[in-house]
Amino acid sequence: MIKDKVVTVVLPAYNAEKTLEQTYNEIPFEIVDNVILVDDHSRDNTIEVAKQLGIEYVIRHDDNKGYGGNQKTCYNKALEIGSDIVVMLHPDYQYTPLLLHSMIYLIANDVYQVVFGSRILGKGALKGGMPLYKYIANRGLTFIQNLLMGNKLAEYHTGYRAYSAEVLKSIPYNKCSDNFVFDNEIIAQITDRGYEIAEITCPTKYFKEASSINLKNSTVYGFGVLKVSFCYFLNRIGLMKYSILKD
Repeated sequence: MIKDKVVTVVLPAYNAEKTLEQTYNEIPFEIVDNVILVDDHSRDNTIEVAKQLGIEYVIRHDDNKGYGGNQKTCYNKALEIGSDIVVMLHPDYQYTPLLLHSMIYLIANDVYQVVFGSRILGKGALKGGMPLYKYIANRGLTFIQNLLMGNKLAEYHTGYRAYSAEVLKSIPYNKCSDNFVFDNEIIAQITDRGYEIAEITCPTKYFKEASSINLKNSTVYGFGVLKVSFCYFLNRIGLMKYSILKD
């Protein structure tokens, strides 16, 4: 615990058997109380590795529900067990668990209620091996999204995120997509509720075992996040009602 707050790290997993142990072993358990792993119907031995590591909460989806569907299960379970701070950490070791201290303390000390680890702040993205086309797309999409959503984020597309339970309880995240666009829809909900998002520089690593989406799926994702931003903007100016923002 930190300041009597229960801290839970959630691991949305898919085919993570080769990187799960390394990720898990770097989690700072002096401040982390619980770890939840949700396996999205992997085709490898992710579940077996998780059990060998002694992860207390291991959940397996009988069918593949998608990246967003996995996160929903993670957050629902984290709130069910009484977590005060919830951090999503990918078990593919693309993001370092060594930043958990910084992210968690910002929330525990009531400085911010939401903290993102950004690959774009600094030079972490390209230095860590992010493909150039993804870097350019990330920068372009983020620029447009900031204009439409009224934020000043360095990146909307990071998978390293920490939330207070207050935030998760206040937004209808279960209404969001089960796919990758979930990450952007939840930002829309957070922004709509008036929460400010903090960002810290996060080095990242791209390698064979790290999860990634191909060019085709990246293109679909790009159009999806633009749709989210335009819908948010139209909702903000009163020209439409965006369903994921409704209570």
